[in-house]
Amino acid sequence: MEKAHQVLESTDGTISVASTFAGHQEVVGDKDHKFLSKAVEEAYNGVESGDGGPFGAVIVCNDEVVVSCHNMVLHDTDPTAHAEVTAIREACKKLGKIELSDCEIYASCEPCPMCFGAIFLSRIKRLVYGAKAEAAIAIGFDDFIADALRGTAYYQKAHLEVIRANGNGAMIAEQVFEKTKEKFQMY
Repeated sequence: MEKAHQVLESTDGTISVASTFAGHQEVVGDKDHKFLSKAVEEAYNGVESGDGGPFGAVIVCNDEVVVSCHNMVLHDTDPTAHAEVTAIREACKKLGKIELSDCEIYASCEPCPMCFGAIFLSRIKRLVYGAKAEAAIAIGFDDFIADALRGTAYYQKAHLEVIRANGNGAMIAEQVFEKTKEKFQMY
């Protein structure tokens, strides 16, 4: 069976879920907004602390937060210490395993190809993100970050749900970039 890889958006403030199985979609609400808001809060925390860029990620298992992390690139002097990668590393340590197939990840922004690769390799079953990559690109981040979820990677075979928030969830996630651009300098 051919897998679908689709991100759906709605206009009424709900989040549409695009499953990797063709033709399957559902609308989700409060739970996703709650955890996405926590990821956005982490994005602000990362900039305020000087740890890195305005990106946050939360990993959830059975509706409980396992870890809540932000970008640590500057703090760790590590270009791979993105919020999603940091969250995956911390969750694996905390849970004592290298696959997170019973977990979901909430990211304040559309993941870059590296982060999407880490999400895929960790076997996380579901991704919910807030801001589109263009919000990060608009303040100076590389435009290649949009490649991961847009179907530009020919051999990419994802087996997880990919959800993009809309309405208030997307708006608060996208505001992180505008509100932190004076405090966070790219290089």
